[in-house]
Amino acid sequence: MRETTTMESQQHILHVAKTLFTRKGFSNVSMRDICREARVTAPTVYYYFKNKEALFEAVVLETITMQGFSTTLRAECRKAKTPSSQIEAFVRVYLSSFPNKLINTGLYLRRSTQLDPVGARVLLKELGRVESLLIRIIRVGIRSGEFRKTDPRLASGCLLGMMNRFIFQRIHFKRNYEANEAASYLSDFFLKAMKRHAEG
Repeated sequence: MRETTTMESQQHILHVAKTLFTRKGFSNVSMRDICREARVTAPTVYYYFKNKEALFEAVVLETITMQGFSTTLRAECRKAKTPSSQIEAFVRVYLSSFPNKLINTGLYLRRSTQLDPVGARVLLKELGRVESLLIRIIRVGIRSGEFRKTDPRLASGCLLGMMNRFIFQRIHFKRNYEANEAASYLSDFFLKAMKRHAEG
C-alpha cells in the first residue's frame, strides 16, 4: 500500500473541509466533524492548519477563484471587433459560464449572518476584475462614438446588476432560464439604452 504524501493529506483535509463548510457553514462544522469525515486524527489536521479559522481561510482562498471564467470572458470579448459585439459576447459568456460554486453562503458566512471578511475580500477582488473588463469595453464604445456619453461605471453596474439577478435566481431559487435567450434580451436592452442619440 502506498503511503499518503504530505500534500495529498493536506489536500484531502481541504477537500473534506470544503464539502462540510459549503454544506453546513462555518458555525455548524467542528474540527471533530472534519477529522471524522476525513478519517484523520486531530493532530494531523492541526499539523497543517493552526485552527478552524485558518482551515476555513485556506478553503476560501482555494475555492473562490474566477480565473478560468475571467480568461474566457477576455478571450471571447477580444474576438469581437466592436464595443457592441463585445458587450454581446460579455453578456453571453457571463450568463452561460458564471461559476455557480462561488455563490455559496457556507463560504461567506462565518458566524450566523456575519459576512466572512476573507471570503468577501477574495470574491470582491475577483468580481472587480470582471467589472474592469466591462468598464473598459464601455469606455471604448463611448470614445469611438458607438455609445452615448455616460458614466462607464454606472452603466457597467446596471448591466452587471441585471445579469446577476439571473445568476442568483438560478443558484438560489433554482429558476432556470435559457442562457442564450436571456443574453440576447439583456444585450439588446443595454445596447438600446447606450445608443447614441442623434444631435440636433
